[in-house]
Amino acid sequence: MPTEMADQPRQNITSVVKTYSNRLFSFIRSRVPTTADAEDVLQDVWYQFSRVVDTEPIEQVSAWLFRVARNRITDRFRKRSEDSLEELTFEGEAGEISFRDILLAENNTPETEMLREVFWEALFEALEELPENQREVFVWNELEDQTFQEISDRTGVNIKTLISRKRYAVQHLRQRLQTLYEEFMLY
Repeated sequence: MPTEMADQPRQNITSVVKTYSNRLFSFIRSRVPTTADAEDVLQDVWYQFSRVVDTEPIEQVSAWLFRVARNRITDRFRKRSEDSLEELTFEGEAGEISFRDILLAENNTPETEMLREVFWEALFEALEELPENQREVFVWNELEDQTFQEISDRTGVNIKTLISRKRYAVQHLRQRLQTLYEEFMLY
């Protein structure tokens, strides 16, 4: 009798996987950019399901699976959408230059100090050109290391809206700092 009870959760997991795999994969695939991403999310869902089934019963398996899938998709979206100073990278004839590399360079030569000073001045000028809501989100997230969730909790603004505002800010900063990049490449 004990072996039958030990096999029951395994059979339950197998039947749930067979029943929901195709629908769940289609649901996920329609919401992520690639099949590989969909497969990764689906694997995460099944992994989480296998961990939960052994410890607690799930009354509405279908609803639980789709909720977990939505949460995993949202997590992936946030990770990819959280633009950072790393996106302020430009490709030139001499190779790639990242303003983050300049700002975090450990060699404190007069040249790197001058570049840092010029960059910060240009960055703050460009930030002043932004609408206040875009500027605030960029500063809070990038310069003050606040998460979108923290900003959302404090301001009451939806996370997707915050991400969108930051994206517009990053696009403006890239465009505005392109000139600075081109000037750096002349030296």
